Amino acid sequence: MIRSALCLGFAALLLFVAGGHANASDKQVARGKYLVSVGGCNDCHTPGNFLGKADMTRYLGGSDVGFDMPGLGVFVGPNLTPDKATGLGNWSAKQIVTALKTGVRPDGRQLAPIMPWMAFANLTNGDAYAIAAYLKSLKPVSNKVPGPFGPNEKPTVFVMTVVRGAGMPPLPPAPAPAPGQQK
Repeated sequence: MIRSALCLGFAALLLFVAGGHANASDKQVARGKYLVSVGGCNDCHTPGNFLGKADMTRYLGGSDVGFDMPGLGVFVGPNLTPDKATGLGNWSAKQIVTALKTGVRPDGRQLAPIMPWMAFANLTNGDAYAIAAYLKSLKPVSNKVPGPFGPNEKPTVFVMTVVRGAGMPPLPPAPAPAPGQQK
């Protein structure tokens, strides 16, 4: 009888502890969803958004519009869903946080200047990991976005040109093309 009561008590404790972790994770994902929403990630990473009709069945699945950064090329908002072939599915939470806060991808490349990682560098680690948890919780969307396109390449998407205002600092120099790529 005492053994049964102890086992039942231990099982209840395990359920309570496991439930506490699930709730913490649920809270982290909910915080990430909130931050993604107020951060406007949908604007640049959901197809159709810039054309007036966001395709919410492919929410954060990558844009169909490119941003022309004069002298640098055209950049299309990539797929942020956990699709392993076309999205962030092979990125760890730490790699997502590093990209958000430093602008450096897991392969060492710098994110396009249109990505506001410099503002996201001010996120707390907790908030950055909440965003990563939310992105990893999404339904994977298979959508390989085109690009990036170098300054002399013809984009295959609708393009919005970023116009520099007076007094704005200059854009960074264009990165050297990878071996075998057009200049």
